[in-house]
Amino acid sequence: MNELATQVKVLIVDDQPLIVEELGEFLTNHGYICICCQSSRDAIDQFRDDPDISLVLCDLHMPDYDGIELVRALKLIAGKDRLFEAIMLTGRADKQDVIKALREGFADYYQKPVDLNELLEGLQRQELSLHEQQKSLQQLGHLNQKLQYLAESIDHLYQDLDKVRQRPPLAPPADGPDEPEGDEMPAIIQHLSPRQLDVARLVGKGQTNYQIACELGITENTVKLYVSQVLRLTHMHNRTQLALALSPSGSGLRQRATAH
Repeated sequence: MNELATQVKVLIVDDQPLIVEELGEFLTNHGYICICCQSSRDAIDQFRDDPDISLVLCDLHMPDYDGIELVRALKLIAGKDRLFEAIMLTGRADKQDVIKALREGFADYYQKPVDLNELLEGLQRQELSLHEQQKSLQQLGHLNQKLQYLAESIDHLYQDLDKVRQRPPLAPPADGPDEPEGDEMPAIIQHLSPRQLDVARLVGKGQTNYQIACELGITENTVKLYVSQVLRLTHMHNRTQLALALSPSGSGLRQRATAH
């Protein structure tokens, strides 16, 4: 039995009851869940009500809607987010009909009387194709989420840059910077933006870029950009020097840095 067979439902559509019954019984015995319909209108209702239907077997020539019109209607219901594959069954293999059906989106076609084993193999191929398409769709969704997250992080970064540009430069104190007392903010970082201050404080605590990213809810790459800005604005050469400058014993280093 095909391991993927139980993951999808098959919609079987034919206006001949005996064909619907034969196909339904055969595919059910091979592990598929089958929804059998004898009209296109019924098939449309079933497809709309059951989002788990992923494979469609339908006759080409039927009353109301033919197979091509049926699949066109199902595609409208499915939209962009729901995946399904359709296989056409036909008793009259007219070349133009087959070409039209394939252009409309049918994955394959079989001429009646259908070789059931060949049909089973064809269904399994389309099922595997659906599985791969679903994986690609999920990966694309994850990628879009990451891109959105990155865009938001960059937007925050530019907002902080704008705040820094809008602030007037601080004049150095006449007698040199005072020593920070307790939790008082060192003069060396007073002109940083709020997000830059957050990053600087966490660097001062010895946290890694990954730890800072987790705590602030931003990406590691964004943290690297902030660290680079902080080092440039404070005239520090590396994050170790910055951490020492923010420590209680780093007063001499802060004085040298603010003197630049």
